[in-house]
Amino acid sequence: MSPRASTGPAPDPTALAVFHALFASVAEEMGVTLGRTAHSPNIKERRDYSCAVFDAGGKLVAQAAHIPVHLGAMPLAVEAVLPLAPFAPGDVVILNDPYLGGTHLPDITLVSPVFWRRGRERAELVGFVVSRAHHADVGGMAPGSMPLATELYQEGVVIPPLHLLRRGRRNREVLSLLLRNVRTPEERLGDLDAQLAAHRTGEARLLELVGRYGRREVARQMAALQDYAERLTRAAIRQIPDGVYSFEDALDDDGVREESVPIRLRLIKRGERLHFDFTGSAPERPSSVNAVAAVTRSAAYYVVRCLLDEDAPTNDGCLRPISFTLPEGSVVNARPPRAVSAGNVETSQRIVDV
Repeated sequence: MSPRASTGPAPDPTALAVFHALFASVAEEMGVTLGRTAHSPNIKERRDYSCAVFDAGGKLVAQAAHIPVHLGAMPLAVEAVLPLAPFAPGDVVILNDPYLGGTHLPDITLVSPVFWRRGRERAELVGFVVSRAHHADVGGMAPGSMPLATELYQEGVVIPPLHLLRRGRRNREVLSLLLRNVRTPEERLGDLDAQLAAHRTGEARLLELVGRYGRREVARQMAALQDYAERLTRAAIRQIPDGVYSFEDALDDDGVREESVPIRLRLIKRGERLHFDFTGSAPERPSSVNAVAAVTRSAAYYVVRCLLDEDAPTNDGCLRPISFTLPEGSVVNARPPRAVSAGNVETSQRIVDV
């Protein structure tokens, strides 16, 4: 029997459980495709990649159990892609700019709109499938694209949101420019093809759900799951006593100067909301330990997600009760063109500690 949403105000818990598993399985199968078809050991063996499903409004619906810092930053990347609308079937957007929802330059993100068409009806946007994979090299001053840099341009090629595919046809100018600026173009092309294969898998599986349950029902269940995750998150936050909690930790140095890099947090809890205030954290550094806002937010989202049961859905609803003060020009909210490669892998973990 097909799960259907209840007609009353309360959602059907059986339908929520079934659709939670269905949407998550789309992202999981994307990850299996990506891991099996990638060329580089970085993706194929080290599994440094992540996949997710978003609704038609660009809000996170489901994610696979992949890299936390990728997944928490993905919503900002999708948000950066939306101004390229209107989209068409077969479009794929590429980006890696850390200041537009990326993490660091080796993490290349692809975003694909998914359209449903029945017969001669106009194609309707039902959502997006998204992947992010750590490519072994994206240019810059050192192989691997994670040097001891002082500015972003030394770390590799910066890709703003651009169409990699338009209506299913490759944008060969964009692809040629990218491949000309990396050290291993054949491997990069193979890994990009693997991401595209993952997107074809995700699109096919999402459209199977639409064909089985209907576009409106799928959209309704996406919204219901987000609302359910928000209720779970608010319930978990309620269990924390109201108050202001403070802590400080530091990186030993920034790789250029032999001085500690403090990260300060005032966590303000009121009712069902958490506010992360990083005022007082160190100014942005002349090295690559800077974290962009997307990485800092992702670290905080990860910690809040850890408060929930393991089987709770992870989606936009988990993010709604959370707000931030991120001082611009600080090590937790660096400004371009600061280098950021280590902010993603080192500073993010210290932010989680704090």
